[in-house]
Amino acid sequence: MITVTPLPAFNDNYLWLLHADGKAAVVDPGDGEVVLKALRERGLELAAILVTHHHPDHVGGLPTLRRAWDVPVYGPRAESGKIPGLTHLLDDGDRVELPEPRISFEVLAVPGHTLGHIAYYAAADKLLFCGDTLFIGGCGRLFEGTPQQMYASLQRLSALPDDTAVYCAHEYTLSNLDFAHSAEPDNMEVTGEIERVRNLRAEQRPSVPGSVGRERAFNPFLRCTEPALARSAGSHTGKPVHDPVEIFAALRRWKDSYKSTLR
Repeated sequence: MITVTPLPAFNDNYLWLLHADGKAAVVDPGDGEVVLKALRERGLELAAILVTHHHPDHVGGLPTLRRAWDVPVYGPRAESGKIPGLTHLLDDGDRVELPEPRISFEVLAVPGHTLGHIAYYAAADKLLFCGDTLFIGGCGRLFEGTPQQMYASLQRLSALPDDTAVYCAHEYTLSNLDFAHSAEPDNMEVTGEIERVRNLRAEQRPSVPGSVGRERAFNPFLRCTEPALARSAGSHTGKPVHDPVEIFAALRRWKDSYKSTLR
C-alpha cells in the first residue's frame, strides 16, 4: 500500500512524497532540503523523482537531491532542455514502472500551463499527480499554451474515473472556490465545498487531494458546457459565448484578474 504525504514548501506548494516499505519517490521537488528532511525523519530511501513541468518551484530541488541520491529522474521530453538532470524522458502514453515503491503510472500529456506539461496517472492506485494543470476548484494559468490546449487537457483529466484522487501542486482551493461561486452562484456543491475547505484550513490541514468526480461537480473549468457558466462568461465579456473553449477562455481571463477574499 502506497502512502502519499504532502510536503509543504514555499508559500503554497505541495511536494508529494510516495512511500512504502522504506522506499520513496517524490513528485515535483521544488525544494530539495524539504524532501531530504522528510526522508530523514521517516527513515526513507529515495528511489525516484517525477517531474511534471519545468517551473522552478517544481524542479528547483533537483540538484540538491541528485547530489544526495543517485536515482532516476523522470520528466517531460518536451521540456528536457529546461529541466536539469532528467534521466528518463517521457512522452504521452509512456509508462513509468517503479519497483520501489511499487507503483505504475501512465504518462498523460496535458499542455496549457506549459507546452510540455505532463501528468502521472496510476490507474490501479487511483492516483493522479497533475502538477499545475488541474487544481481543486480551478486550473493553472496559461503561461505557454492556448485555451484550446488547456481545455482539451482538462477534459482528458475530467474523463478519468470519479474516484481518482487529484494531487495538485498548490493550496489554491479557497480562492478557486471563491471564483467558482462568483461564476456559478447557484451551484450548491460550491457552497458546500467552501465550508468543508474552510474547516480543513482552520485546522491547518491540506485541502488536497480532491477527486475527479467532485471536481466535475463544482470546478467551473470542467463545466464549460453548463448554461449558467455560459451566461456568466458572456456577462463578463460583454457578448454571448456558446462554444465551450470560448467559455473556458473567458472564465480563465476573468480568473486571472479576480481578487479573492478567501484565503
